[in-house]
Amino acid sequence: MLTTPRVRVWRNGSPLDMNPDSLVIDDVFELGPGDQVPVDGIVVDGELELDESMLTGESNAVAKPAGEIALSGSLVTGGEARVRALAVGEAAYAHRLAAQARQFRLARSELRAGTDRILRLVTWAMVPAGVLLVSSQLARTDLRDALRGSVAGVGSMVPEGLVLLTSMAFAVAVIRLARRRALVRELGAVEVLARVDVICLDKTGTLTDGEAEVTAVVPASGTGAVEPAVAEALGALATADPRPNSTMRAVARAFPPPQGWTVAGRIPFASSRKWSATDFGDRGTWLLGAPEVLLAASSSGADARLDQTLTAEVGRGSRVLLLARYVGAGPLTPEVVARTTPQALIVLEEKLRPDVAETLAYFLDQGVAAKVISGDNPRTVAAVAQRAGLAVVGEPVDAQDLPEDQAALGAALESHNVFGRVVPDQKRAMVRALQGAGHVVAMTGDGVNDVLALKDADLGVAMGSGTGATRAVAKVLLLDDELGALPGVVAEGRRVIANIERVGNLFVTKTVYALCLAVAVSLARLPFPFLPRHLTVVSSLTIGIPGFFLALAPDRSRARPGYVGRVLRFAAPTGVVAAGATLAAYALARDQPGLPLAQARTTATIVLFGVAFWVLAMLARPITGPRLGLMVGLALAFVVVMALPAMRSFYALNLPPLLVSLAAVGIIAMAVGVLESGWRTVNWIRERRASTPLA
Repeated sequence: MLTTPRVRVWRNGSPLDMNPDSLVIDDVFELGPGDQVPVDGIVVDGELELDESMLTGESNAVAKPAGEIALSGSLVTGGEARVRALAVGEAAYAHRLAAQARQFRLARSELRAGTDRILRLVTWAMVPAGVLLVSSQLARTDLRDALRGSVAGVGSMVPEGLVLLTSMAFAVAVIRLARRRALVRELGAVEVLARVDVICLDKTGTLTDGEAEVTAVVPASGTGAVEPAVAEALGALATADPRPNSTMRAVARAFPPPQGWTVAGRIPFASSRKWSATDFGDRGTWLLGAPEVLLAASSSGADARLDQTLTAEVGRGSRVLLLARYVGAGPLTPEVVARTTPQALIVLEEKLRPDVAETLAYFLDQGVAAKVISGDNPRTVAAVAQRAGLAVVGEPVDAQDLPEDQAALGAALESHNVFGRVVPDQKRAMVRALQGAGHVVAMTGDGVNDVLALKDADLGVAMGSGTGATRAVAKVLLLDDELGALPGVVAEGRRVIANIERVGNLFVTKTVYALCLAVAVSLARLPFPFLPRHLTVVSSLTIGIPGFFLALAPDRSRARPGYVGRVLRFAAPTGVVAAGATLAAYALARDQPGLPLAQARTTATIVLFGVAFWVLAMLARPITGPRLGLMVGLALAFVVVMALPAMRSFYALNLPPLLVSLAAVGIIAMAVGVLESGWRTVNWIRERRASTPLA
């Protein structure tokens, strides 16, 4: 953020070249074009033009005559001056902003918080259920079988792969986004942008690339065509400037340097004059500067047509310069301004980043509100926003008129979407006001003035070319400064959210049916219906293996809040149905005279696999080709396990009689019917609610 390598300091009447860190209060140091202000100070001699865009968002150079304050981090674009240090080290403005951003804070991830909550609930339920199961098994069967049943019951309650697959889905998303040149600094940040409903955008350096472009040249002659002499003069003026700012760089891009134009003398631009002049010998003396100054001083008098054009362009937020020609004779002095004739108005606009309009259109289509908050003039901000395709709601707001009360500020933010003259503390207050109104807020920026808002937003997004402070505090870094990478971040976040919810449904359903089975067999004083290896087969083929693939599958469904509630609403009844069907089959097999416990447990395993497999099929919808292939492969794997004697022996499975097997199939069919009926009913109710207009 502070890059000045050395600074010339006057101590005891002698100049010293020093490191900026060695400056102390009341040191007097020199600044010139290209320098960066190292500490806060007051101009004591001379005049400076400062680029404060990284601090305040103001895109135009700010004049700093004697007596004005120069803030650390500003860039000197013109003038020379001596400055007396007022605040150094951690007390300097740029350092204070950076210090407020240093505290680390995790992105607020609903998936992470929801997973933690699910694990807490499972832990609280597991302890009493596990104690009940172990005590009942020890009282009912021999020690060896009791331990095996207890291990199977308690172990199956643990959603062992949920955290692993959640972390893996996040990690894979981070890798995919890195290939798109979007660096995610924290796993949870992948999810947050998919939940955002308000995105706040800085103007300078975010919507625009910080450079200007010439959009029109209006000749004073009224001919409509740019005269060759005017085009050559503009190209010569841009070439003659030894330290061109963004405005002169834009003129240079629009008008190539002409041949035969030699500089004989030059008056550099100064904020006090608001114009510059260059003497090109036989080619004449040309002036370029603020139209209101040059037109007022012109010897040719006012030009109504130029005044009208000027008023219209300024109203649109454009930057306008006037090219004038000196018509007198004599040396080049500041008095030449009184003897000039206007030649043309040059209209400039800030260059939009190439992907801004498309990105804004994407977010607006997705129901995400966009707020442009900048330190620049409100009309200029509004003009840039409109060029980017954002319809301005209400009048552009000058942030100096905004209330400090959070509720009133939130109301202003709801009714307007373009704000200018916003200082860093106000940007932070705006983010907090939107969050206080229940919004999930993303903030994009590149300057020091954006640091506080980036830190407090639910998701801070910084440009790769931004300051070190913004890059350090942001959760997502756009390495190529392309906002067009953000839709990709949204897509990855949606994929993660949807897939982790599927995986969560699978694991929590298993926990629910394991808890129900543990309580039921404990109360009925029955041996646990499974050995650990039985549940290994069922869990691997209906949860573990498919969960891995589902966690990485593409999905662009919109994110919705309430992750834990939806998982519990699905898993609780589904788990109860699975446990009920398993217990029914187990009890039926146990009632058969002379049927061994091993065959009763195999019957329960077949039923649990059938019901759990259908639960998987429900969660995998819509069934695509790859998902269908996965489902067929899993079903065939279970058939192989049941068909091969070696596999049955390894997994301690003993096929029941045909009649019991048919009864098991019937129980599976009834359970599937219950699940499908509930699934379709819930979807029907959800669709009716979505299609019913609010009263």
